[in-house]
Amino acid sequence: MTALRFGYGTNGFAHHRLDDALRLIADLGYDGVALTLDHHHLDPFAPDLAEQVRRVRGVLERLELSVVVETGARYLLDPHVKHHPTLVSDGSERRVDFLRRAVRVAADLGSEVVSFWSGIRPSDVDEETAVRRLVDGTSQVVEEAARCGVVLGLEPEPGMAVDTVDAALAVCARLGDPEPLGITLDVGHCVAVEQDTAAGCVRRLRNRLVHVQLDDMRPGVHEHLEFGEGELDLAWTLDALAEAGFTGLAAVELPRHGHAAPQVARRAIDALRRPWVAEALASVRREPASISTLFPAVGRHVGRGPVDQEDPDGLVHGTVDDQARGRLLHALAGGVDPARLAEELRALYRYGDDAERRGVLRALPGLDRAELIATGLELVRDALRTNDIRLVAAAMGPFARHLDDHAWRHGVLKCLFTGVPLTAVAGLRRRADDELRRMVADFAAERRAAGRDVPDDALALLEA
Repeated sequence: MTALRFGYGTNGFAHHRLDDALRLIADLGYDGVALTLDHHHLDPFAPDLAEQVRRVRGVLERLELSVVVETGARYLLDPHVKHHPTLVSDGSERRVDFLRRAVRVAADLGSEVVSFWSGIRPSDVDEETAVRRLVDGTSQVVEEAARCGVVLGLEPEPGMAVDTVDAALAVCARLGDPEPLGITLDVGHCVAVEQDTAAGCVRRLRNRLVHVQLDDMRPGVHEHLEFGEGELDLAWTLDALAEAGFTGLAAVELPRHGHAAPQVARRAIDALRRPWVAEALASVRREPASISTLFPAVGRHVGRGPVDQEDPDGLVHGTVDDQARGRLLHALAGGVDPARLAEELRALYRYGDDAERRGVLRALPGLDRAELIATGLELVRDALRTNDIRLVAAAMGPFARHLDDHAWRHGVLKCLFTGVPLTAVAGLRRRADDELRRMVADFAAERRAAGRDVPDDALALLEA
């Protein structure tokens, strides 16, 4: 079965700057983004478009986000009429020009797919004329896509001229099933208007499927809902995508939820990633050696955001990937002897990046057994020699109770030096003594002598 890649649509972050939206989407653990070209998010008609595209591509690459281009902006082409003109309305040549422009933007962005729809047939346009416009316009966009090496995804949209999977396949057939043209499937639309289930539509389209939009809906109602609010069988749908070998981006499509975008996007990825965590835990229990490949992959699958939004850097409560890595290590501990566990902890810490090291450190309190104390202290001392504030904070968690008094006091001072809040130090009030207060008083005196501010945490400790 294929491992699915999840994305989130920027039309669900309409109230955010594009760069902020991309960072939030990446931090939550999404693999990619469905980028709707719009006047406020990479305007395809901007005079400096080429420079904007280069800059956005750089951001996407730094964040390791793949991208699909969406073309459903509401008032991009006409400030008075939503989505006007379309491929089937008067003035369709403007829509064709925009879609060809979107193809060129996609090629420059390194986008996998350009997704588009047909449009609602106006009451004064007969069906024959609408079909001719649709086929002629799509043909021109297909030519541009072939020239640029871009794939197109025609999306069936409830209420439009192409409203079902059958209608989309008919358009493809009428064009001769050209290689650059595939299907975009919104699984919520399947609930709303298709005779088959979303999973059934996935299996039916299989090799024609180039892009997937994820949302929930109710039968007969075209309203994008969060998972669990409609009648979509999410697990069954995701299984069908994996079984079909779908390798494209499956992007959450919630365009009306921008007022609470960060929270909605977090709930969505939580719902989508549950199967991965469960499968990873089962894999570690079944084959302990799999920890070496699963442990580094955690951040991409579960996100990297803080557990507590009031602790944005995760210094006190950690991050969601810290928690997931801890669960994997606890699963490993149940299947290997202490010597093997100690060996794995050293290897994961030594060869891991900073996030993986932090995950090992934050898992130590839950693995607190006599046979592992020496190994844990080895890793904690190493972390305290760094200036990485998140490693230092993780090292001074509950497992630091095993540090001798001298090392523990210097750990507290390291927190003050590096700016780690002392709320990250487990057991501070219980363990603080006169010697620590003397050391902190010397630290404060040195700061004042140098004309520098004394951290509030240091003053509070001295006053206590």
